[in-house]
Amino acid sequence: MHRKSELPSKICLECERDFVWRRKWARCWDEVRFCSERCRREVRRARRAG
Repeated sequence: MHRKSELPSKICLECERDFVWRRKWARCWDEVRFCSERCRREVRRARRAG
């Protein structure tokens, strides 16, 4: 049985919170940079605004 404390984690580039590996990211964990879709959208919005 897996424990959450044993899963790899990263820090979100937008909100700077720690987030852990999810099964849906199994194939692309190296490319994951944001904890959520909302954080990813906020970065894109900030870039467009200037």
